[in-house]
Amino acid sequence: MGEVRVDVKVSNPIRRAFVKQKMMLAKDAPEMVLDCLVDTGAVMVLLPEDVVHRLGLEMGSIAVVTLANDQKVEMKTAGPLTVEIDDRSMPVNCLVGPPLCEPLIGQLVLEGLDLIVDCQKQKLSYRPSSPAYPSYKLK
Repeated sequence: MGEVRVDVKVSNPIRRAFVKQKMMLAKDAPEMVLDCLVDTGAVMVLLPEDVVHRLGLEMGSIAVVTLANDQKVEMKTAGPLTVEIDDRSMPVNCLVGPPLCEPLIGQLVLEGLDLIVDCQKQKLSYRPSSPAYPSYKLK
């Protein structure tokens, strides 16, 4: 089995709102398409620090993150961030990684957008029971 990668559009929803209200120029509210690794062992989105700064995301608190090798490190968080995959989008916060690190998409986005990982085909798919839009359970 190989890795699953996906093109993800990311943007700063606050800056995009300012553009809609004509309080900011579109060039000051960039949208970026990133080639991201889908990491089913990760919970959050991880973006490189240079991308976070380019999007103008606000730095948040510090989080303790357990890495794949069980090492615990402190990382900054940032947000809000809009993540869009295909025609589904959601707001999230992200972890801030070192400049030029590989962006990751974790379980929060997969659950929030109701996407499943097809490791054999190396792609993300809509859940068969919700092909038109995300479906959630409230019990």
